[in-house]
Amino acid sequence: MAFYENISLEKGMYANREKSLTAVLEELDPSANYIGTELEGLDAFSRQLKRFDIKVSGAASDKVEKFFQTTDSAALFPEYVSRAVHQGIAEADVLSNIVATKTAITGMDYRSITSTPSEEDKSLLVVNEGAFIPETKVSTQENLVKLKKRGRMLVSSYEALRYQRLDLFTVTLKQIGAYIARAQLKDAVDVLLNGDGNANPCEGITAKEAGKLSYSDLVALWAALSPYELNTILAPTAAMQKLLETTELKDSSAGQTFHGTGKMVTPLGANLIHTQAIDSDIIIGMDKNCALEMVVAGDVITDYDKLIDRQLERAAITSIAGFAKIYKDAAKKLTY
Repeated sequence: MAFYENISLEKGMYANREKSLTAVLEELDPSANYIGTELEGLDAFSRQLKRFDIKVSGAASDKVEKFFQTTDSAALFPEYVSRAVHQGIAEADVLSNIVATKTAITGMDYRSITSTPSEEDKSLLVVNEGAFIPETKVSTQENLVKLKKRGRMLVSSYEALRYQRLDLFTVTLKQIGAYIARAQLKDAVDVLLNGDGNANPCEGITAKEAGKLSYSDLVALWAALSPYELNTILAPTAAMQKLLETTELKDSSAGQTFHGTGKMVTPLGANLIHTQAIDSDIIIGMDKNCALEMVVAGDVITDYDKLIDRQLERAAITSIAGFAKIYKDAAKKLTY
């Protein structure tokens, strides 16, 4: 009998909120031990699914009741839920395109750092021999990062789901993940525009002609961000339509890329991201490498007691995250 088949599974493995069940299982049963075997490529959780012959995807996926055949296999169910929610978050992910860094914390209080360099600081003047070296001051923010809990309550009974295929149930769980991702994107955009509570709202410029977006407006946005790089533009649907209608974005190369992939190429080389989290008369230009910090308090959390002992009923799936500005001037808004 393989070692992974001897591991005793129980809900106490979920007690450490800083580690997922997969991480706990990897410590007990490292994947490195399976290099060169038929199980290479499977993580510790996937090996446990194989142990109980539980198929969670594909046309031959098992029914939900397969998880509850034994007390050991039932302990795998909350991790299956979390992983499916993570898949939904990953598939709807936009945050990775606008967040410079992600900080994981263990408590609920976090104070970010900030630096507000002057124009002289940015220029890095020549320092003569023996002269004083100019300083860049880095300090903690006055106010804590505001963390928000986002999630959904999974309401059902074991009897209602026991005969449902796991691949169908996964679709529902992935949608919960997508809801969380979109809500967190909205929180991130709010911080970009209005600040994180430390007197750092987004400054901006106004288009030359009200109600219209032109190539010269984009150039002005690029110039306003200097010396930061304009590498990301966030735009709502109405703004996307106006950008697509600009003459400079109708050249053959841009047209072929848009028609072939659905992705728009801007003349300024910025990554253009479509989002409904912005008002229709604003676009945001930013340097994604230094504008925004994401702070997370733990991973996606599932109410494992109810999922195991009570077989669903009402189980919470939540994620706690907040956002902080790193450099205030690394994001600018264009109002048209």
